[in-house]
Amino acid sequence: MAAEIAPYGRVTQRPSAVKEVHILWITAGLSCDGDTVSITAATQPSVEDVVMGAIPGLPKVHLHNPVLAYEVGDDFMKYWYQAEQGLIDPFVLVVEGSIPNEKIKAEGYWAALGNDPMTNQPIPTTEWIDRLAPKAVAVVAIGTCATYGGIHAMAGNPTGCMGLADYLGWGWKSAAGLPIVNVPGCPVQPDNFMETLLYLLYQLAGLAPMIPLDDQLRPTWLFGKTVHEGCDRAGYYEQADFATEYGSPKCIVKLGCWGPVVNCNVPKRGWMAGIGGCPNVGGICIGCTMPGFPDKFMPFMDEPPGAKISAGTIGVYGRMIRKLRAITNSTVNKEPKWRHKGTELTTGYQPKSY
Repeated sequence: MAAEIAPYGRVTQRPSAVKEVHILWITAGLSCDGDTVSITAATQPSVEDVVMGAIPGLPKVHLHNPVLAYEVGDDFMKYWYQAEQGLIDPFVLVVEGSIPNEKIKAEGYWAALGNDPMTNQPIPTTEWIDRLAPKAVAVVAIGTCATYGGIHAMAGNPTGCMGLADYLGWGWKSAAGLPIVNVPGCPVQPDNFMETLLYLLYQLAGLAPMIPLDDQLRPTWLFGKTVHEGCDRAGYYEQADFATEYGSPKCIVKLGCWGPVVNCNVPKRGWMAGIGGCPNVGGICIGCTMPGFPDKFMPFMDEPPGAKISAGTIGVYGRMIRKLRAITNSTVNKEPKWRHKGTELTTGYQPKSY
């Protein structure tokens, strides 16, 4: 039963609300399956909570992911053919891995999923996207490879690969009128993806407004701030107090961190159960959630070009502020003088006489 977007931005159903939804998850793009592995660590919500119906208000979810599935071979592939034939409706299409250009070579294929029962030849991943995307109620690209091309799409690659929005078109809309939803990360932060999926499932149930996305199709509540804005080390930057070696708790921008210009929430969210995340454990941000990754952020271990200017500019201000704050700190880091033993009260209290 196909979904539609109501005038006020909510997804409704004709004629009843969605009670079941299938998630068809392609891992046959150019990737390492790292995003699938990552989401097994999600807790907000977990994959188990979603598929076992532990979250109130959600439709029943059937997940079809080759890494997580019990079925193999034809028993697994039957769902893809059923979706193509319109026998599974509604379904959400999740794409993992960059999309190769299958038109730039004379023979063979770059990536495929299953075999054509008529010819017994592999079915290219791009063909599955062509078959299923127009019928999907929502399409989600998981990880930087699927969203923007990622590592496989860097300069000099032979596949001509790209992100899903490059392949389908940045203005593409699903059968329900939803744009492509990009959840980047190399790999994706597990709760970022599961929270986005949860939002879409609530939207299909008519319990959430249209998902808010930025101009790169990322959920705004997850990618609206920079790494720097959520980083515990940001206060050191303001004071021009930079780390010169790994292991320091200070700002690591001079060691190659791109945090001040990268849209990502990992410093605030952590990686698993609020713990970990690149700058939180002393690692530099290399911009893996950005459309320009990796080419525009290389070489990774060098100080970013812009950092030399901004760090130099803040140097004079930061050193002065640091000295002034040190003076203030030495003053307020002591108890007031009237806290002492003895028979004399020196707090300034003056008893009233009646």
